[in-house]
Amino acid sequence: MSTDSDTTTDGDDSGGHCSTPDSDGEVAEEIAIISFERKLDTAREIEAGIGQGYETVDVVEYHGDVFADLWGEYDCFVGLMASGIAMRKTAPLLDDKWDDPAIVVVDEELTWAIPITGGHHGANQVANDLAEMGAVPAMTTASEAAGKQGVESKAKALDTHVVNGDSTVATNLAVLNEELGPVARLDGPRAVLVGDDVTVLKRNADEGVVLGTGTVSGVDAHQVREAWEAALSDLDLTLDDVDFVATGTRKEGEAGLYEAAREAGLGVVLFEKGTLEAFEGPSPSRSKELIGWPGIAEASAIAGGRDHELAREKERFDDAVTVAVGR
Repeated sequence: MSTDSDTTTDGDDSGGHCSTPDSDGEVAEEIAIISFERKLDTAREIEAGIGQGYETVDVVEYHGDVFADLWGEYDCFVGLMASGIAMRKTAPLLDDKWDDPAIVVVDEELTWAIPITGGHHGANQVANDLAEMGAVPAMTTASEAAGKQGVESKAKALDTHVVNGDSTVATNLAVLNEELGPVARLDGPRAVLVGDDVTVLKRNADEGVVLGTGTVSGVDAHQVREAWEAALSDLDLTLDDVDFVATGTRKEGEAGLYEAAREAGLGVVLFEKGTLEAFEGPSPSRSKELIGWPGIAEASAIAGGRDHELAREKERFDDAVTVAVGR
């Protein structure tokens, strides 16, 4: 089976869901805001603005060895300083992009948020969160700069982590050249032989459900969120039990759906028509009669679930959102 996946931004500070898995499966939870004394008021504004979404956000006054002293204790440093200072002080400390903390610099006016290192490992995530405070996130990772979704972002959307990090050089180049294609899912047990240019993604959680979702055009994010919560409540589940949201490629860019997923800290996975046809649900659907697509909610829930089964058949909420739950 194959999936064509897309991801939302990592979270919303008002919803407290900024801490989503980064590309290697770890979670950006502990943030240190490094600031000169005269900028501490701005640092505390940042702490208040993004603090609810992370396990820890500490404000630390700058001194010459501050990065060295705290290296390894935080997932991400936010440097309230010139980028040159952060670069000179952290460059000697860098070892491996899969282990090093992410680094973002931001100016005192909160005009720019610039990921310096670890863009796919928390820096882009934090920069996007700072955008909620008015800063412009200056993404320089190749896939994001080109408006494309790198394999690390695909991993995040699928709630997985990259097993073989060195492979991402080749696979992200394929993303830029539009040659990668959809992510292929293999259910085991089985043995797979892969080359150095094949990125292997492994799920982070042992259990979880998939929210298969269909919407009307222009749906409101609040409608989507309430529909998800209602469907899950019947199963005694919450949004914390969800791996990701699944839908069809024809819903790509549906603002209300993506906003609801962003607020819930969930990735959105898009399935192509052919995949949905292979996992068509049991309930009749007008979509198949009118436009030739199988019912998106059930088919995407079944396609995305580990067992390819429905935990809950589809239900339409508020005449705007249809939700099925897969497992």
